[in-house]
Amino acid sequence: MAVTWCCCHRAVPHSISFEILNIVVTTSKPWCMGSEVLMATESAVMPMQERCPVDMLTLACVCVLLAVGVLLVASASSEISAREYGNTLYLVARHIVFVGLSVSLGFLTLMIPLDLWQRSGWLLVLMSYLVLVAVLVPGIGKEVNGSMRWIPLGFFSLQGSEFVKLMMIMFVASYLTVPEHRERALGFAKALAAIVGVVALLLLQPDLGSAVVVFSAYFGVMFLSGVPLRFLLPVIVASVASLAVLILIAPYRLERILAFFDPWKHQYEGGYQLTQALIAFGRGDWFGMGVGNSIQKLFFLPEAHTDFVYSILVEELGLLSAIIVLLVFMVLVLRALWIAYIAFQRSMTFHGLVACGIALLIGIQALINMGVNVGALPTKGLTLPLLSFGGNSLLATMMMIAVLLRVEYELRDGASSIAQVAKRRRRTENAS
Repeated sequence: MAVTWCCCHRAVPHSISFEILNIVVTTSKPWCMGSEVLMATESAVMPMQERCPVDMLTLACVCVLLAVGVLLVASASSEISAREYGNTLYLVARHIVFVGLSVSLGFLTLMIPLDLWQRSGWLLVLMSYLVLVAVLVPGIGKEVNGSMRWIPLGFFSLQGSEFVKLMMIMFVASYLTVPEHRERALGFAKALAAIVGVVALLLLQPDLGSAVVVFSAYFGVMFLSGVPLRFLLPVIVASVASLAVLILIAPYRLERILAFFDPWKHQYEGGYQLTQALIAFGRGDWFGMGVGNSIQKLFFLPEAHTDFVYSILVEELGLLSAIIVLLVFMVLVLRALWIAYIAFQRSMTFHGLVACGIALLIGIQALINMGVNVGALPTKGLTLPLLSFGGNSLLATMMMIAVLLRVEYELRDGASSIAQVAKRRRRTENAS
């Protein structure tokens, strides 16, 4: 697959954001280096047939997280599977099926050239809006626990917001590749309006957690793309103010905030999940109670196999294992940022922004989930990417991983093409 190295608009993020990214990837260099191609040296580029077609470090991190996820879901879901379906293996069997489907979907996504994504920016916005609006239509969307987030499709229910995350990252990256869209108020306003519309539809479901993750990731991509701070600072102020209002006008959200500051005082009310999660951490100690020996999964800790699977990890495998999982997530995110950094250096702006967006989406959601589990953040219903039970989350996350692998592949393919051209040029010069 030949790749055009020039990205339509030669653009590198403004000095502040690029320096921040430079510091991050330089500090993490021993962690996230793993592909000889990203060294950008001609001698390191091998013929296509002699090197692995995908980035092995990224793939290794994903495989580790998927394997740990299957183990945790098998244990954490056994009791609820037995009670609800009469089979302790029912939910883990579904989870394994979705792991297989997500890998297959990821393989298909890997085949899509990034140029096609880049040309489909506004089409992806339209698709995002259609999916999010359809969820809210009675008779199409399905209400679960007071939220309209799913569209029944027989075998499973589609949660459109999971896939909208990637589609909108593609739009933002594509749109902000054009310098005028970043540097002029009108151009920035169009991108912001599209994002605010998506966030508003998420809030109507309501899904504040996804809205926060989505907006934070998109805002990070805007910053790294070179949008002037004079445009971004008012957005920050307005966002914080809006978040405060959303918390104050919803009693259940305010209750969670109050319980967050003193969970044991509200341990039978808004602080119940947090206190049970902390009990799981206390029971696990450094090395855990052993796989399958969790007490909290026996209906003490709600959503043990989804939102609070990290607490079950600590209880059964110990704090040391939880730290290892955290480090694997760090390596995955830093690797994505390293790929983005190389793309920016080569003036492949769209590739770099896409990699940054994926790093932020996965990193922010993982950070929030772990923060909730350890009591560092108020309780919010977000899954832990690649570990928690949930078909939609698995499918969407594997699509993101596949796109990241495609970014790295096109960087390598571009480096290989340039190296071959340089070699032919030297041979011609030597012959003459």
